[in-house]
Amino acid sequence: MKEEHGEGTGGVSGGAGWEGAYRGVFENNGAVMLVVDPEARQIVEANATACRFYGYTQEEMQGMPVSNINPGIPGKIASDMREATRKERDYFLVKHRIATGEFRDVEIYSGPFTRDGKPLLVSIIHDVTERLKGEERLRESEERFRTLFEDAVLGFFRTTPGGEILMANPALCAMLGYATVEDLRSRNLERDGFHPTYERRDFKEELEREGVIRGREAAWVRADGTTITVRENARAVRGPGGKVLWYEGTVEDISLRKQAEENLRQREEQFRMISENVSDMIALLDRDGKRVYNSPSYGTLIPDPESLRGTDSFQEIHPDDRERIAQVFRETVETGIGQRTEYRFCAADGRVRFIESQASTIKDGDGNVVNVLVVSRDVTEKKAIDQQLLRSQRMESLGTLASGIAHDLNNVLSPILMSIEMLRKKLPLPRDQKILDTVESSVSRGSAIVKQVLAFGRGLKGERVTLQPRHFIREVLKIAEETFPKSIAFRSDLPKDLWTISADPTQMHQVLLNLCVNARDAMPDGGLLTVSAENVVLDENYARMNIEAKTGPHVCLSVADSGSGIPPRIMERIFEPFFTTKEVGRGTGLGLSTALAIVKGHGGFFTVYSEPGKGSRFRAYLPALENGKNEPGDTPDEAAPPRGHGETILIVDDEANIREITRETLEAGAYRVLSAIDGTHAIAVYAEHREEIAAVITDMIMPFMDGMSTIRAIRKLNPGAIIIANSGFAGDVQTARAVESGANAFLSKPYTAKKLLGVLSEVLGKK
Repeated sequence: MKEEHGEGTGGVSGGAGWEGAYRGVFENNGAVMLVVDPEARQIVEANATACRFYGYTQEEMQGMPVSNINPGIPGKIASDMREATRKERDYFLVKHRIATGEFRDVEIYSGPFTRDGKPLLVSIIHDVTERLKGEERLRESEERFRTLFEDAVLGFFRTTPGGEILMANPALCAMLGYATVEDLRSRNLERDGFHPTYERRDFKEELEREGVIRGREAAWVRADGTTITVRENARAVRGPGGKVLWYEGTVEDISLRKQAEENLRQREEQFRMISENVSDMIALLDRDGKRVYNSPSYGTLIPDPESLRGTDSFQEIHPDDRERIAQVFRETVETGIGQRTEYRFCAADGRVRFIESQASTIKDGDGNVVNVLVVSRDVTEKKAIDQQLLRSQRMESLGTLASGIAHDLNNVLSPILMSIEMLRKKLPLPRDQKILDTVESSVSRGSAIVKQVLAFGRGLKGERVTLQPRHFIREVLKIAEETFPKSIAFRSDLPKDLWTISADPTQMHQVLLNLCVNARDAMPDGGLLTVSAENVVLDENYARMNIEAKTGPHVCLSVADSGSGIPPRIMERIFEPFFTTKEVGRGTGLGLSTALAIVKGHGGFFTVYSEPGKGSRFRAYLPALENGKNEPGDTPDEAAPPRGHGETILIVDDEANIREITRETLEAGAYRVLSAIDGTHAIAVYAEHREEIAAVITDMIMPFMDGMSTIRAIRKLNPGAIIIANSGFAGDVQTARAVESGANAFLSKPYTAKKLLGVLSEVLGKK
């Protein structure tokens, strides 16, 4: 053994000097060292480093079976050690178990030596657990990179600074239209035109300057010459001294996305153009009813539609309609089926408008509702016109019914009236005659009612003659002044040039007398009753404001009172037959209905304006004779209305149709027009355009800020402002209020284009 191992390479023989040197190296070595028997069955000795590594004391390790720390395959350890003993192998990679039970990967370098004539093995052991883990992670990372590189959707590249392609993945080949990676690698990014020259230059300059490119969009040319849009991410890899070794990065083809974005942009632009140029209001809501978008046309109801974004779309709906509409919305979201609804909307200025809405749903790819599109329109004016039509139809139906009833009543009353004369001769006693007088009086009263019913139902034509209205107006006024209470004062305004009409005098008496009686009953404590007449030529402008009007010359008879006014809730019923607010026995409810029937039978129509507590004004419009005999100088004025010279006029009215009709009239008359929906809006518009506004036309009765307040506010901004007030209630009190507020003139609604242009020309001429 000594000869075999004493002097050979890898063998060591022991001696006193060697023992001292060995002991020092063994005990103080920072590496783990073990001495085991040649068969690797038992640990002979372990140094201090080994004890710390394995977690045992030197006493515990000395004599410990090797299998305690190296539980390998049976026989494998002995075989390995024999190879080490024969110096056929001195390196092993195995797992060792430490005292805690954990396994550590170790490298073992073993060699034989002899001590005291006994062959042994000495092993130097290195813990390589973390290194092996790092190598495994690196291997896995490289595998992942290879997989990503080969299978990625993104294109990967690496090039020299001069553009030579060093590396490319299949995705980049497919993106650029090359069959294989080898085909692409043979190309040059600069020389072969993948980039337009200017973009490649920008690319290199940015990389040289910044060292990295993130999300840069560029155009790349494919093999077939077509161009795609890509998003680049790249970096410059530098070597010692900062020299650029290569460029590498990723390329994403975003051509389809860019096209989709452009298509979306175009659709959004189309939607914006449509929504901003239609009168209908368009709103896009989310599933919870929150507003995503509101078109500018909502400005007629809310000053700043954009401010509604993200708000609850139900908050402006009238409280009485809100839950119903919210339920309809929920059903639309759940079923995906849009519904048409009508509800009341509370505008920002306090007005309540009727809105008609049609909803439709927008769904995602799975068929789920994601948004609800609501197209709405203000139908307030339409409903008012519909109500006029329905009222007219109802009156016609009632007239037909009344005519039938009156005919039958006449058949009943006629025999009674004829029998009275016969009974007078047969019953001469005073008591009997008194009874017959009572019967005759009742029959006569019933007959008079029948005549009124017939007048209402058929519009009894009577005898039509050319009639000068001044005459019968004066006759009726004389009767009224003699019979009405002294607490009622009278005023009349009858121009000498009134046009003539074709009418039945008795029926005209009846119309005017009924209106006066109605005015008297509205003033139980006395007041002012005003009767007036005027010539008017109704044009298309006026006819658009009142569907019952016809164009042409008319005589307007007006009866106004300063009484209690008519409550809005009964305004629609005042012309219905037998409708009355008077006490039982004080009226039949046929006065106004008969007057209406007579006027309509003469081709005319009625308008009524009233304010609770401020009185009422009834106007009857009767067609004038165009070829009839008027008094000298009394011919309708057919002269063209005066025109403007480009002056700017501000229209203030809460009714959209009035604003629009007035705008069209003024623009046709060579004026420029600005408009405001209420007093507060008018003040803002006037303040912005003060220098260019020549005159203001404002309604007197508006919600939130009325005409009087508007006029006073404009006067504060400009004491010299020209202001024309107008109102549907055109009584003297209203005119006085307008003048008191600072108005230069007053217009009564509805007004003709000629009247409007004439008044405007007059006030501007006085400026």
